[in-house]
Order: sequence, then structure tokens, then C-alpha cells
Amino acid sequence: MKQMKLLLHVSDNERWSVALTTAINFLKDVGEDEADVVIVANGTAAASYAYSDKIETMEVLADKGVQFRACRNSLKKLCAEGTVCINEEALPSFVKIVPAGISEIVSKQREGYAYVKP
Repeated sequence: MKQMKLLLHVSDNERWSVALTTAINFLKDVGEDEADVVIVANGTAAASYAYSDKIETMEVLADKGVQFRACRNSLKKLCAEGTVCINEEALPSFVKIVPAGISEIVSKQREGYAYVKP
């Protein structure tokens, strides 16, 4: 059973590097077998799942068990604003779409995840 639960909340594209480094350091410190990490992206950060120089790092972390979530509401809003339109099927396979990022965050906190917003 994984003992340490970490929830990282990324809402701004500029914070991805910090969030991914935080996840890497957490896994190194507590060990992959002892870590349960979920990264929820909403706001403008959700667009990074479609295009980002961080996708490769995200894939490596996903292979180590890190779970990635994208807020459907944010994806729709970004498209409506003309920022980026992301077809959910075009997202990387390691990304799970959730209806609302905020609900996912609250749910994970209720499950005992420690909330960190890098």
C-alpha cells in the first residue's frame, strides 16, 4: 500500500517545471513504491497537455505511476477563447479528463492527499 499521497495543482503554464521537479524529488525521497502522486491541471495549464516541451518528462513520470488529470471545463474554456482547442482523444494517453479540476482537487483531499500548489 502506498503511504504518501501528494496532490499537485497546476493552474498556470509557467509552473509546470516546478510541479514536475517537485514530483521527481518526492518520488526520489519517499520511493516510487511508497508514493501516490496526482497532478491536476486546470486553467491555462491544461493546454500544456496538448503542446509542451514537458510532455516527455510527464511520460516518464506517468511510467513511474504519477497520475495526470486535465479539467474538461478548462479545456472547453480555452477553446471558446480561441487559445487552443484540444480534442480529448488527441491528449496523451496518460492524461485522464475530469469534469472539473476543482472537484477532483477536493475529492483527492478528502481521500487524504496532501495538497501542494507549486
